[in-house]
Amino acid sequence: MVHETAAIFAIVLLALVTAGTRLAGVWIMSYVAISPRIEAFLKYMAASVLISIVVPATLAATPRMWFAVGAAGLVMIATRNALSAMVTGAVVAALGKALAM
Repeated sequence: MVHETAAIFAIVLLALVTAGTRLAGVWIMSYVAISPRIEAFLKYMAASVLISIVVPATLAATPRMWFAVGAAGLVMIATRNALSAMVTGAVVAALGKALAM
């Protein structure tokens, strides 16, 4: 069993590494001239990373998750609001679990 101190140390270390990579990214990008090509890359990179995570997980999941991802996708198309889409997906998944789908 993991000792409590080791678990806390691991969490703090991971938080520091995460903060470090985010700060380093901002620092490195401060030296890069943002051209239209780089701007387009940055704009679409986040969506492609999200899709590369969501699609395989959805294909391997239960039908309730398929409905949740589908509902989130429809809300995203209709509203162009990522937060609304994520909340909708989470609510549909929770309702599916509560109804034992």
